[in-house]
Amino acid sequence: MKNRIINVKGVEVTISTRYEQDYISLTDMVRNFDGGSALIEQWLKNKDTVLFIGVWEQLNNPGFNSLEFEGIRNEAGRNSFFLSAKKWIVATGAIGLHAKAGRYGGTYAHRDIAFEFGSWLSPEFKLYLIKEFQRLKDEESRATSLEWSFQRTLAKVNYKIHTDAIKERLIPPRLTAAQIGIIYASEADLLNVALFGITAVQWRQANPDQAGNMRDAATLEQLVVLSNLESINAVLIHQGLAGAERLVQLNAIAITQVRSLVGIGTLKQLSDSSTGKRIKS
Repeated sequence: MKNRIINVKGVEVTISTRYEQDYISLTDMVRNFDGGSALIEQWLKNKDTVLFIGVWEQLNNPGFNSLEFEGIRNEAGRNSFFLSAKKWIVATGAIGLHAKAGRYGGTYAHRDIAFEFGSWLSPEFKLYLIKEFQRLKDEESRATSLEWSFQRTLAKVNYKIHTDAIKERLIPPRLTAAQIGIIYASEADLLNVALFGITAVQWRQANPDQAGNMRDAATLEQLVVLSNLESINAVLIHQGLAGAERLVQLNAIAITQVRSLVGIGTLKQLSDSSTGKRIKS
């Protein structure tokens, strides 16, 4: 996800994504405060700060070096004590703070820590920061909901095209309604296997406690690809291709499209989708 900007009392504050979490620029936060970036190191020097970020790491970071933390905690509060974000990260393997280079460089902190820093700077500034951050998250949530609803609608339209192609080319005359249902279900599972690697029944067996079906649990990216596969399968059906041949082609297309949408890192998850879990972007 690209960096986002919120305006907090006239200050543009950058929010970046790290470990799929929101990190707020502490460097931006102090821009209009006397002392500037030096305030960050002044805050880190505080013993209460060291205790707070140490506990946060212990709760959220399995790789946190608690032994190094104990040494830093014992030194915190002394006049000679000094702690920068980089020193903290290198010594303890911390993930709550991040020193970033480049255009949007500076010191970033997980939102939990950034809000704590905001309290130290100014309670008023913290409240405005939280308000603007929540406004941003609400907007992102609405946008995601609209996109998901649109893709569900598109998937339904393509599903109609898909089932019409099945009806025209694959269903022989004089079948019973039950026999027709079996053909529709098998074609739906052909798409499920091409994209998810498992059938609907296999997904339900792997997720007995999850509400809905595997398509309800799909990500936005998966719904986009599924919608495309339905249209493509309809064309392949009209071309007279057998199911096995269509499955091979559809799986190759699914892999290519998922790669384009969410990056090459998703391929391993796509090929290992026997668990029926969502593919995360």
